[in-house]
Amino acid sequence: MKKILITGCNGQLGRALNQVYKNEDVEFINTDVVEGEGIYALDITDVDAVLSLVRRMRPDVIINCAAHTSVDLCEQQWDLAYRINAIGARNLSIAASETDAKLIHVSTDYVFEGNGTRPQTEFDEVHPVSAYGKTKLEGEHFVQQFARKYFIIRTAWLYGDGKNFAKTMLRLAESHDTVTVVDDQLGSPTSALELARLIHVLEPTENYGLFHGTCEGQCSWADFAEEVFRLAGKDTKVVRVSTRQYMEMNPQSADRPAYSVLENYMLKLTTDYEMADWKTAVAEYMKGM
Repeated sequence: MKKILITGCNGQLGRALNQVYKNEDVEFINTDVVEGEGIYALDITDVDAVLSLVRRMRPDVIINCAAHTSVDLCEQQWDLAYRINAIGARNLSIAASETDAKLIHVSTDYVFEGNGTRPQTEFDEVHPVSAYGKTKLEGEHFVQQFARKYFIIRTAWLYGDGKNFAKTMLRLAESHDTVTVVDDQLGSPTSALELARLIHVLEPTENYGLFHGTCEGQCSWADFAEEVFRLAGKDTKVVRVSTRQYMEMNPQSADRPAYSVLENYMLKLTTDYEMADWKTAVAEYMKGM
């Protein structure tokens, strides 16, 4: 039986992976920062703890879903963000190499500056401008340096079972007739379930390397909100504003990419698999809520 160790199992992607693999002949080793029923406590920033657990469990695959993803807090907590997003990836890479396990590491669109006008491929130059993006890029570098058999998958605008943009919009719709949403940031909303399905496709292969993994198509945050309201049958009106206007009303610490669309170039070149269109994925998610 194949053993798969998941870090950050209580997060949106960790939960989606457990769902996608639930009928497979797989033994999950679910880990998170806090121990729970069927969950091992693991601090990925502690190399000794990582090595100890991996040596003991001997997983065939390690999927790193753990990250410090609060973009604004990363600006204020650089050391913590670096330990989780970079050192954590390094520690898992070292452990994976020692035990000959495959490592699947989830990264982000924030490794790009986000000022382009065309979808970014895996071969485009990276230039993160936020602490989150910089620490996630360092994590990628550590994986490339220390892991032997690895997949790095950059994704964006992730939502699933947990706190996310769609749920926030629906919560606001309960008490507001209008919701103010940015309309000049473009990206590809990606469901955790779709990303988990991509991982399920890549994981058994030796098609190692760097991949982009987002749902197809693009929209603004305002478009995303309107689609959520439409699917939910809500009459809530979306008031579209620029990033500058939104920042004046809601000061933030970190810059957000204005253009965050990724091209799944390597996926299309090396596989027959295609991610779902973002609207299709949102509709599936809303039906399952």
